[in-house]
Amino acid sequence: MSLLVVGLSHRSAPVSVLERASLAAETQAKLLQDTLAAEPAAEAAVLATCNRIELYADVDKFHAGVAELSTLLAQHSGVGLDELTPYLYVHYEDRAVHHLFSVACGLDSMVVGEGQILGQIKDALALGQELHTAGRLLNDLFQQALRVGKRAHSETGIDRAGQSLVTFGLEQLAAGTDVTDWARGKRALVIGAGSMSSLAAATLARAGVAEIVVANRTRARADRLVEILGQPGGTGVAAHAVEMAAVADELTRADVVVSCTGATGLVLTAESVAGALGLAFAPAHEAPAAVPAPPAAPDRHAAWVENGTAGTVRQAVRRATVPAQGAGPVRLALLDLAMPRDIDGATARLDGVRLVDIESLAEASADAPMAADVDQVRTIVADEVAAFGAAQRAAHITPTVVALRTMAAGVVAGEIARLDGRLPDLDEKQRAEISQTVRRVVDKLLHAPTVRVKQLASEPGGAGYADALRELFDLDPQTVAAVSRADLNDPNRGRS
Repeated sequence: MSLLVVGLSHRSAPVSVLERASLAAETQAKLLQDTLAAEPAAEAAVLATCNRIELYADVDKFHAGVAELSTLLAQHSGVGLDELTPYLYVHYEDRAVHHLFSVACGLDSMVVGEGQILGQIKDALALGQELHTAGRLLNDLFQQALRVGKRAHSETGIDRAGQSLVTFGLEQLAAGTDVTDWARGKRALVIGAGSMSSLAAATLARAGVAEIVVANRTRARADRLVEILGQPGGTGVAAHAVEMAAVADELTRADVVVSCTGATGLVLTAESVAGALGLAFAPAHEAPAAVPAPPAAPDRHAAWVENGTAGTVRQAVRRATVPAQGAGPVRLALLDLAMPRDIDGATARLDGVRLVDIESLAEASADAPMAADVDQVRTIVADEVAAFGAAQRAAHITPTVVALRTMAAGVVAGEIARLDGRLPDLDEKQRAEISQTVRRVVDKLLHAPTVRVKQLASEPGGAGYADALRELFDLDPQTVAAVSRADLNDPNRGRS
């Protein structure tokens, strides 16, 4: 079996495609279950964030796996396979490991170095464990990715290379002004109470806003976020929660709005924002023409993404589809961190409104400078990929070694029993001494070969040593498989 990842992200697809392909929580669960039901896959995990959708699987056939995973992504995202295919990338075996480790370190994030991706990887692993779709390989892979990400953040200055998406978004709203100076005294409306919205509320509070209003579909979660903001020793910001029905009224009093919900439709329309500001709104008569995506065969996904063509087209799409910002001084600043979007893109054309969304953040971050620490993180990733591969190859031979030692123990036990029959007059002390001597001889004979075979198996191309060991000692394949199953079913294995 081999690791395969098929996905799309802000680096390979325009935000408009990512937005349509986004997966709700229940859809992610169904995708995992259907992936496991597909013939090529034995394990599966899905990593779905605001700027990436990736399906990981342990497959026995590469081409069949790519075709099946691509089809499943298209079916569950609602984007047709023909339309989705040009934006998909494929990574296999060590390259798939390298990709996930890079993602965990923030190297592949829209804002390089952001740490929020670690929580999202942990959530992806937890979902796979809950649904029992993550087996030995994916448990080991995602657990190690979390450790690699934490190592990168603790041993390097990658945090200085970028900030959270929230901080970066607020900087774009501030438009060159210090965020603290820009935010001071403002009234903020936060729509949503999930992890991203909570981070936005905390960031706004630290930046010095005068008041935060939290609106959420589930009022209890909004109340909980307000409670956290008001805890002793916290930010000390004035905060209160409202029902979603009160958002229209709150808009009339807000200076800045941050929205990140799981809604499938718009939370704020251009008409509602215009009404809150007392502006007239006329829908645009003609939508800008979209730039067509270049054709790409499925087996050329990786090369097409890597040669920069996707980036060129993506920038062209942004230039064609992102409307110009409204004129006049900013009366209402809008930050949309949802995927699919919460705020109508047409609000950007309203006078006095400044809109920053995932699409504009992607464009702004494309030219962001990268810290020198990024090279150090890349070295860490390369080292960890090599170590993970060696560990997986060594683990592959472990059941065979255990089966060999089990067979040897059985031979010793049989010979001791035979000795008891032939020398019944031995006392307990003599019998124990003979038994211990025989076991020591067997252990010494097996020690060097088993240690050496583990070392050889951990090297590239070492997978064949397990087969050689089984053949040389005539080991029962069912015994080896039983050891593997016992290890896989260990309840303490791979829990996050």
